Amino acid sequence: MNIHIEQNKDLLPLTTFHVAAKADYYCEFSNVEQLKKVIQTPEFLENRLFLLGGGSNTFFDGNFHGIVLKSQIKGITHYKKNEDTVFVIAGSGERWTDVVDYAISNGFSGIENLAGIPGNVGAVPVQNIGAYGCEASSVIHKVECFDLTTRNIVTLTGEECQFGYRDSIFKNAGKGRYVILRVSFKLSNSQIAGNLEYGPLKDLKQRLDHSPTIKEVAEEIVKIRNSKLPDPAKIGNAGSFFKNPVVRIYFYREVMSALHPDIPYYETDNPYYVKIPAGWLIENAGLKGYKIGDAQVYPKQCLVITNLGNATAGDIVSLSKHIIDRVLEDFGVTLHPEVGIVDDKIKVTILGSGTSKGVPEIGCYCPVCRSDAPEDKRTRCSALVETQGVRLLIDVSPDFKHQAIREDITWLDATLITHTHYDHVGGFDDLRPFCVNGKFPVYLRKDVNEDLHRRLDYCFKDHLYPGVPSFEMHEISDTPFNIKGVKVTPVNVMHGNLAIVGFRIGDFAYITDAKTIADHEKEKLKNLDVLILNSLRFKDHFAHLTVEEAIELIRELKPKRAYLTHFCHEIGKHRDFEKKLPEGIYAAYDGLTIITH
Repeated sequence: MNIHIEQNKDLLPLTTFHVAAKADYYCEFSNVEQLKKVIQTPEFLENRLFLLGGGSNTFFDGNFHGIVLKSQIKGITHYKKNEDTVFVIAGSGERWTDVVDYAISNGFSGIENLAGIPGNVGAVPVQNIGAYGCEASSVIHKVECFDLTTRNIVTLTGEECQFGYRDSIFKNAGKGRYVILRVSFKLSNSQIAGNLEYGPLKDLKQRLDHSPTIKEVAEEIVKIRNSKLPDPAKIGNAGSFFKNPVVRIYFYREVMSALHPDIPYYETDNPYYVKIPAGWLIENAGLKGYKIGDAQVYPKQCLVITNLGNATAGDIVSLSKHIIDRVLEDFGVTLHPEVGIVDDKIKVTILGSGTSKGVPEIGCYCPVCRSDAPEDKRTRCSALVETQGVRLLIDVSPDFKHQAIREDITWLDATLITHTHYDHVGGFDDLRPFCVNGKFPVYLRKDVNEDLHRRLDYCFKDHLYPGVPSFEMHEISDTPFNIKGVKVTPVNVMHGNLAIVGFRIGDFAYITDAKTIADHEKEKLKNLDVLILNSLRFKDHFAHLTVEEAIELIRELKPKRAYLTHFCHEIGKHRDFEKKLPEGIYAAYDGLTIITH
């Protein structure tokens, strides 16, 4: 029952990408009792958590400064509900291929199309693995988890797992909360395969001259996979690096196929959307076999990025970004990673650092507004946050179009909105390019959502005019929420008499338009690496922090670094203003890039 926590653990042999990375702490558990012991240790309580499965769909972009937990819960069993239905139950530490073999050897059909997929059982519901016309969600009955919030064992139904295309609650709201213990699969008590509608399986019955058995289908799929995909034991890789993009059928017909008539597609459950093969897009963007360092687009299957032997994390990141940019340039579609990217660094780009009128102000001829220094050209406030392969935009200022072009922002995953004032939401219509792959996610308070529905009523009609941006509005409260696995903590502040919200992401926080912050909200801003805080001017203002007030608050919160933003021209020239600031406090400017440690 004892547990062993290793320090400075080498993660390279634990992932199939075989890229150098280490974890501050690492621990395996074989049962719930051991897991309960681990979560009471200082190593767990004082550090970030990452749950590692078989490592076949994980990429560590550098060392992980936290604790990595890995399930070694074993066991595969089954029971028959009736003559036709059987439930197979497997521990999260079992290899998925062993579960498929178990089902086939016992004559249970339903997962034979998922043969040959590497990884452990615990990752199956997380990723909602799929291949050859089958997704795990179609056969997952229940998932037994340990809830780290309540410290109880809970069982989630398939519906409660919120499955989507390569998605689930475990990658979003449940990330870091649920530790998967066991998974129950609902299968059929039959030797005959029932799913032969996908690609190379369609003519299998004709080729065999009889109805294929589940064993024959599994063997065929493994043969196909081996012919197309590299063996991770020989060539480092994590399987499909990108998801197949899902786009509006209107965009496919009017834009994509008009320029490239031979682009293939697959129908989806939604008649308004189609799925495009990412591998086809990458290959036809001329990237077959393309290399950066020792990272390569696999020539036999362009959906895969491989490590030829000595690829660094930087090689793989650079190659993936090059692929995304090239496909977007050629086909107008943004690819998103399927691989789980583990990166505890946060990159922040200041898109705009000015107040509601920006700098220079129209008709003003003060020395600041007439300055030629690029740091004195301040557009309205906004910021881009990048971490774990996710890009989040904070506020959409009226200057967003120019900010996005200046910083070459070609894709976003979501936007966070602080409040409803026009200088923070005036650029919403310029989000049109980010709606190609479906409704663009927006996270905001209820009052802001209602206001935007009034202002942008044309975006929320039942039948949208072609080309109009469409949004998926997520109303937030005071509690933390997840966006593609990135935890975001709302921080309530007062903008004069108006309650608005700032955001904390990891060791970074962004607060704009604040005048006062309650003590209980200040607790959310402790132990920060980077704090970005508004500071309008030296003279008092009823709704904004002054420079002196901002400095006083920073000294109270004690972040390692702080950056002031949301300036008007009264702040003076950037070079003169920054000289007046205490050590560790800096003046932000448009285009500034900050990376947390």
